[in-house]
Amino acid sequence: MAISSSSWALLFFLAILLSHGVFKLEASHNVYTNLQVSESVPAEQPYRTSYHFQPPKNWINDPNGPMIYKGLYHLFYQYNLKGAVWGNIVWAHSTSTDLVNWTPHDPAIYPSQPSDINGCWSGSTTILPNGKPVIFYTGIDPQNRQVQNLAMPKNLSDPFLREWVKLTKNPLMAPAQTNRINSSSFRDPTTAWRGPDNRWRIIIGSKRDRRGLAILYRSRDFLNWVKAQHPLHSAKGNGMWECPDFFPVAVDSPIGVDTSVIGNKVKHVLKVSLDDTKHEYYTIGTYAIKKDKYIPDEGSVESDAGLRYDYGKFYASKTFFDSVKRRRILWGWINESSSVNDDINKGWAGVQAIPRTLLLDKSGKQLIQWPVPEIEKLRINQVNFSNKLLKGGSVLKVPKVTATQADVEISFKISGLEKAEVLDPTWTNPQILCSQKGASVKSSLGPFGLLVLASNGLKEYTAVFFRIFKGHNKYVVLLCSDQSRSSLKQDNDKTTYGVFLNVDLVHETLSLRSLIDHSIVESFGGKGKACITARVYPTLAIGDGAYLFAFNNGTQDVEIANLNAWSMKKAKIN
Repeated sequence: MAISSSSWALLFFLAILLSHGVFKLEASHNVYTNLQVSESVPAEQPYRTSYHFQPPKNWINDPNGPMIYKGLYHLFYQYNLKGAVWGNIVWAHSTSTDLVNWTPHDPAIYPSQPSDINGCWSGSTTILPNGKPVIFYTGIDPQNRQVQNLAMPKNLSDPFLREWVKLTKNPLMAPAQTNRINSSSFRDPTTAWRGPDNRWRIIIGSKRDRRGLAILYRSRDFLNWVKAQHPLHSAKGNGMWECPDFFPVAVDSPIGVDTSVIGNKVKHVLKVSLDDTKHEYYTIGTYAIKKDKYIPDEGSVESDAGLRYDYGKFYASKTFFDSVKRRRILWGWINESSSVNDDINKGWAGVQAIPRTLLLDKSGKQLIQWPVPEIEKLRINQVNFSNKLLKGGSVLKVPKVTATQADVEISFKISGLEKAEVLDPTWTNPQILCSQKGASVKSSLGPFGLLVLASNGLKEYTAVFFRIFKGHNKYVVLLCSDQSRSSLKQDNDKTTYGVFLNVDLVHETLSLRSLIDHSIVESFGGKGKACITARVYPTLAIGDGAYLFAFNNGTQDVEIANLNAWSMKKAKIN
């Protein structure tokens, strides 16, 4: 878009800062020159992924500041250079041309100045109107206060942006008694957006007592920030709001929009990560720009019982606008389900989910997520069959697929809906319902779906499946990911996950896609209306001992309308 005179003034001012102007900049990594590096990871690694992003070793968590710059995708992330547990965090950095294959670079941000000497925590990238990126991140100062700092690329002609410098004026936002901010609950700045008044805005996660807060700051020059009198939004009973994200989505278009777009052709999304439960939820609503207030739509549930990006292992997510392909892309952190001792023994912990595109559903009431299409370039050796009857109590092996490294899409035709089990009105929690009615519990229509990372004889498997219930004046679909038999090892977290899937069975196909990657099962139900990510560590279903099955453990027959499965090539990651 055209750059206004005020924007040119801002860019000129920032250019001065970057060269020899008012505020000095200093290198971000003058400290930790003698970091201890952990030993090499063991040679046998059945749980390391082949196409999900992870470094060769050590701990990772939140994705930070994802963006595209000069045709390259950049992912920063929280990383411990010293070992496989949280601590000693820096901003690690990798780049990609395709969101699939990644090249590592030296960490971009280290503790190096008083405003971050005790830690460099999560944050976001903002692309200024002339295409120049800047990073806001949370630093921990000598008083262990959480404060907000600014970093800029040292060399804008370097498409890899390998060096970043910080303002010596940092921090630009800090808690104080006068602004009633809890100094231990003030973190994770979002991407900034600019309003019609040309003022920039940013929100920071916080809390007051048990009320979650999205604290709003404004600035005319991107350097001097003033806290607004009221938060952009808040909600009681949530506890600390970590990693907030605030962005627009187009109402009647599959095209993504820039973070600063405002108007009647977009809705706004506010996502928060709940520190208390380690779940995320989002609401869809309206951004009242004149009052700088976000208003969730009527019926929104403002807790982790509401809408979630993912109902499994998925946290601290971050979106960015891909200005080249005009789409909004979501990154999320997948934590381990193994013990800390197991993580230390294997030498690493944490991976990133496959990046997903985000769209507003045609209902306007939820988001649709789907793996970026670039991941499909890894597909090989397709297996396909259609119109296959899956009798009640049957299991069908999917042949010629590398079951530890696969992409599977399956859709079902359902008949005999009138025979569905009646939904008890007290069954309101889908996760509990999936736990009580796992893959081995028969009903009329379900469970049916996929058995992935399954051993011969089915001593081990992870089941991703549907159940259909007869509710009040409608049919209700339950999507479950059952890890209860995923491993013979007993000290893993084998939580079973579940979600009610908003699908019209009369007019829509019931579909499931699962991305399987050694210790990850990322599943997308109803063409992306609901997602569940599981982290599993089989002991038998590894390597050539793993198999893939379609199954129907219900009493009624179902038909596989179509099944496509591919083995997946290994991506080049770090």
